[in-house]
Amino acid sequence: MSAPATPSSAPVTGKRQLVDSLERGCKPRDQWRIGTEHEKFGYTDGDLRPLPYDGKRGIKAMLDGLAALGWEKFEETGKVIALLDGQGASVSLEPGGQLELSGGLMENIHQTAAEVTHHLEQVKQVAEPLGIGFLGAGFQPKWGQGDIPWMPKGRYDIMRRYMPLVGGKGLDMMLRTCTVQVNLDFASEADMVKKLRVSLALQSIATALFASSPFVDGKPSGLLSARADVWTDTDPHRTGPLPFAFEDGMGFERYVDWMLDVPMYFVYRDGKYIDAAGQSFRDFMAGKLPALPGETPTMGDWADHLTTAFPDVRLKQFLEMRGADAGPWRRLCALPALWTGLLYDDVALDGAWQLVKDWTAEDRHGLRRDVPAQALAAKVGGRTVRDIAADVLALASGGLKRRARLNDSGRDESIYLDTLENTVRTGRTPAEDMLEAYEGRWQGCVDPIFKEYAY
Repeated sequence: MSAPATPSSAPVTGKRQLVDSLERGCKPRDQWRIGTEHEKFGYTDGDLRPLPYDGKRGIKAMLDGLAALGWEKFEETGKVIALLDGQGASVSLEPGGQLELSGGLMENIHQTAAEVTHHLEQVKQVAEPLGIGFLGAGFQPKWGQGDIPWMPKGRYDIMRRYMPLVGGKGLDMMLRTCTVQVNLDFASEADMVKKLRVSLALQSIATALFASSPFVDGKPSGLLSARADVWTDTDPHRTGPLPFAFEDGMGFERYVDWMLDVPMYFVYRDGKYIDAAGQSFRDFMAGKLPALPGETPTMGDWADHLTTAFPDVRLKQFLEMRGADAGPWRRLCALPALWTGLLYDDVALDGAWQLVKDWTAEDRHGLRRDVPAQALAAKVGGRTVRDIAADVLALASGGLKRRARLNDSGRDESIYLDTLENTVRTGRTPAEDMLEAYEGRWQGCVDPIFKEYAY
């Protein structure tokens, strides 16, 4: 959501051009890569308050400090809003100042682990002298919407106005959530469809495994993933489990048709965001966009529009897994390991499809509804999520072992699944560990989470 807008480019001449642009994501297996993203909550030491943009203990100071370590600044209207490394990685800002690393394209999870480690070391190097910390969790545990400063990005101003018109929790999504995601490749349209269906169906299983957001406004919320609950009431036109993906005829064109009906947010022109919230990209293609009458879109406008849909799995020229709460280092590496093991190995992918192929749309919807509160205890098809997760992890582990990407110690990528296997073995999510601490040694106060779950 936080990437800089795409400069205008070639004009859009018709729908086929949009379909072709997605199809160009198809890659042979030897070119498949792993791109991991994660967000984290910044706070000031002592009072634990969210970071403002300006000031000695603010987000801009963090970005300036990271830039001094070799990152290139990216500005919008004279303000630094992102950092680039020139090799595909970036550091950017979510609306409430959540700091996001969008990593480079890696060949294996060992490289991802090294990248995440290096990034967090840099963040700590800059943050500690400033009296700043960063928390790994799925939802802001202490502070309300009104306590969180907005970041100075044009698209967020538009979304801030529009979100309350279409859902009850869109502003919470923007200000108070953090996630870890992985972006993965596909070989063909058929391969994309199979991976999309498997990952859509199993996204709730990942939500349960990574649930780490039981607190809202400083107290238990009755949920284990408040972040996942937010997505059930954000904007029904651009979120959800994409039931059409399981229908006959699914492919790149069907996704384009859906995107053309997703209401727009903005058009980016001459360094500025023009408010087009709620307007139609189809009208834009016909030269009838109220925000820019007579103009037609460019492929840059289409690329921007693709970023304004937030389904559980998003299709661009790759697939984005979007179902997990953020968490500590080991879980930032576990998420890409889970999906790489499932989707980059044919045996694992076939096994995963066998797990979910008989689930109905209502089954998938029911899981998505129940998992935020029940996590591993939720049920589908007479089985608990915990039991299904055990099967999923066995498949992913097998896939990673067959990939046989070894580190310097001769260990394959399945080592990064250890934390998830422990979750299934004990039946306890990170959220339940947090709740036990809250009732016990934290003495009914969430403040210790900022120390125990800090990076």
